[in-house]
Amino acid sequence: MKVEIESQLQKRVAAVSHRGPYNTISQAFGLLGTLAGKARLFDTPVAAMVAIYHDNPRLTPATELRSHAGLIVPSGVVLPAGLSEVHIPAGKYARTTHLGPYPKLGEVWARFMNEWLPQSGYSLGSGPSYERYWNTPMNARPEQLKTDLYLPLAR
Repeated sequence: MKVEIESQLQKRVAAVSHRGPYNTISQAFGLLGTLAGKARLFDTPVAAMVAIYHDNPRLTPATELRSHAGLIVPSGVVLPAGLSEVHIPAGKYARTTHLGPYPKLGEVWARFMNEWLPQSGYSLGSGPSYERYWNTPMNARPEQLKTDLYLPLAR
């Protein structure tokens, strides 16, 4: 597993909240796409689709997991009704990239958290983990989907 460590600035995200198993967040992405599309938020220069994960699935029951389907947007953009503003905190993050279908993301997260992190010399920081999507099933075949996974690291 190839992992890079990077420092990031805070990111502003227009989001739809989701509660339940992380692998069912697609419902929230459907609503996000509709609302953000009508408001032309995908046309902003920093627009990038993200999924933000707030809880550890090993410690939180699947029905109680909190997440957001989101779109990174500039600070001056007004968000339409139905989208809330959340932030991905600034800080140090570990990043790995998955090339392939979304159903395999759970396996990649498990290796990232359970294998790489304990052996890395880093510890998990506070704040959410997140995924950044470089393309979608609407414009790429499943084996071509590119997703970056980010873990916050303790300072």
